[in-house]
Amino acid sequence: MNIGSTSYLPEPLPLLSGSALKIIAVVSMVIDHYAYYLMDGNTMAYEVMRCFGRIAFPVFAFLVAEGFAHTRNRMRYFLSLMLFAVVSEVPWYLLNGADGTHNVMFTLALGVAALAAFERLWEHRILCCCSILMTAWLAAWLEADYEWRGVLMIVVFYLLNMGKNTPVTLRRIMQLLFAFPLMMHYGIIGALLACAVIFLYNGTRGFIHGNVAKYCFYAFYPAHLFLLCIC
Repeated sequence: MNIGSTSYLPEPLPLLSGSALKIIAVVSMVIDHYAYYLMDGNTMAYEVMRCFGRIAFPVFAFLVAEGFAHTRNRMRYFLSLMLFAVVSEVPWYLLNGADGTHNVMFTLALGVAALAAFERLWEHRILCCCSILMTAWLAAWLEADYEWRGVLMIVVFYLLNMGKNTPVTLRRIMQLLFAFPLMMHYGIIGALLACAVIFLYNGTRGFIHGNVAKYCFYAFYPAHLFLLCIC
């Protein structure tokens, strides 16, 4: 028996594809928004649904970081998010009124802009850091959903997945450890659930692929907001 070939380290438990993460995030988002806009806020059901809804954004932020790493056209990726952000402003306004806030697609697009700034300026460390912080500040100034924390969450997920010589499980743990303080602002239980979902990501695309499926996924966000408007 070749003892040297036997590993006694625990195997990782990668169970969820990128498509599975998208479905979980979408379901979580719908439950969260249904509770927020249509339910009485003084009920246990409301609290449970909002807690489950906290899964959505960290998973979306993680997927945006993954998407940026694998897309062949970063500009098109950014412009696609910006286009759906602009479209989503109509139902967002109808739901929230003129409260000065903006929808989460702007936050995701600004996260992509921050990553593009990092790639372009990483050799100029001070300028790179200032660009990322300015992008996060812009998200806060615009009062985009999740504000500066959302942008920095995307940056953390991207930067801590760059060491390809580091075991993927260790990279995932580091991503979650550094992103968790940003997540927990919106609820510790929801943040822990989001961490569990992200940790089980197996690095594969899954069953959602192709441009039609991708843009249908983007379009779901403004579509479900429109549906909430008429409910």
